[in-house]
Amino acid sequence: MYLSSVSRPVSDPPDAGPRRRRLALVSGNVVALGTVSLITDISAEMVAAVLPLYLVLGLQLSPVAFGVLDGVHTGATALLRVVGGFVADRFRRRKLVAGVGYALSAVAKLGLLLAGRSVPAIGAVITVDRLGKGVRSAPRDALITLSTPPEALGRAFGVHRAMDSVGAFLGPLAAFAVLLVVGQSYDAVFVTSFCLAALAVVVLVLFVRERPTGTAADGPDEPRVSVREAFGLLRSRPTRRLLLAATMLGLATIGDGFVYLVLQRREDLGLRWFPLLAVGTSLAYLVLAAPLGVLADRIGRLPVVVGGYVALGATYLLLSGPAHGWPALALTLALYGAFYAATDGVLIALAGPVLPPRLRTTGIALVQTGQALAYLVSSVLFGLAWQAWGPQTAVRVAAVAVVGVLVVTVLLLASPFRPAPRKVSP
Repeated sequence: MYLSSVSRPVSDPPDAGPRRRRLALVSGNVVALGTVSLITDISAEMVAAVLPLYLVLGLQLSPVAFGVLDGVHTGATALLRVVGGFVADRFRRRKLVAGVGYALSAVAKLGLLLAGRSVPAIGAVITVDRLGKGVRSAPRDALITLSTPPEALGRAFGVHRAMDSVGAFLGPLAAFAVLLVVGQSYDAVFVTSFCLAALAVVVLVLFVRERPTGTAADGPDEPRVSVREAFGLLRSRPTRRLLLAATMLGLATIGDGFVYLVLQRREDLGLRWFPLLAVGTSLAYLVLAAPLGVLADRIGRLPVVVGGYVALGATYLLLSGPAHGWPALALTLALYGAFYAATDGVLIALAGPVLPPRLRTTGIALVQTGQALAYLVSSVLFGLAWQAWGPQTAVRVAAVAVVGVLVVTVLLLASPFRPAPRKVSP
C-alpha cells in the first residue's frame, strides 16, 4: 500500500458523469475559487506594488532588513499552513478554513493604516496577512483537486491561476490609479485594498461549495483524519521526495520585491513607474498560465516545471547585466511571468495525484510549507549578498543556484510517482 497509515483510501473524483460535465473546461467550483482569487489578488497586489518602494526608498530600509521583511511576507507563518491543512482535512471544512484565511488577510489591510512608519508594526501586519495566505492556500488548492479528475488537474490549475493572474495584473494598475488621483497617499491604497478583500470573502461564502457534486471523498462513514495519518505522509517516499524538491526550488527564488528593485535601479526608472513592473509579470502570467497547464497535462508536469525554472534562471541573467532599455526590461518581465505560469499551479497539479484525497489538504500544505520556509531563507541570504557584493553579483549567484537546484529536482522527480491508492468498484 502507498501509505501504510491510511487504512481506508478514498478515490479521486470519478471521470464518469453527464456528457456536459466532460465537455466543460473546468468545474463551477474551480471558476468560483478563481473569482475569489482574482478579487483577492487585486487587493493584495495593490499593496505589494507599493510596499517595496515604501520600505526601501521611503523608510530607508537596508537590503538585509528588507530581505527579512520580504521573507516574513511568505515564510514566517509557513508552519501554520500544515496546521490549517490538517484542521481542514480532519473536520472536512476546507471552505471554512480557507474563509478564515481570506478574512485575516482582509483585516491586515486595515492594520497597515494603523502601523504608520513603524517597521516592527508593519512587520506584524505583514505576518498577519501572510498568516491568512498560509491558512487559505492549501484548503483552496485541495478543493480544486477534489473538484477535478486527475488527468485534468493541469488545466484546472491553469485556469485558476490565469484568473488569479488577472487580479495580479489589475492590482498594480489599481494602485497606480489611486496614487495618480490622490497623490502619494498610501492610506487610500490600503482602504481600497481592504474593500476588495472583504468582497472576495463574500464571494467565497456565497458561491464556493464544500463538497462538489461527484466527489467521493469525505463520505459520511469515513473516520476523521488522525495526527498519525498526517505523519504517515512523511513516511511515504514519493511524498518525501516531492517535499524535498519543492523546498530546493524555493531556495532558488529571491522574491518579487528584489527583482523589481534591481530592475528599477538598473534601468533608472522613475518612482511612479515602479508599481507597473508587476503588471508586466502578471500579463505574461495571465497569457501563459492556462496554455501551460494544458501542456502539462499532455507532455507531463515535470518538464513544464523545469522549463519554468529555466525561465527564472534566464531572468536572473538578464537582471545581472547592464541596462538595455525597454526591450530588455519587457523581456525580463515576460520571462519572470513565464516562470510563475509554468510552476505555481503546475507543481501542485504534480503533487495532487500523489496524495490521498482525505489527506490532500495536509499534503499540499506540507509542500507549500517547504517552499515558504526555503523562501524565507533565500530572501535573507539574498539581502546579505546584495549588501556584501552588490545587486548584480548577488543575482548572478542566484542564477547559479537555479542550475544546481534544477539538477537536484530532476534527479528527485524524474522517476514516475506511484499514485495515491484507489478503491476498485466491484
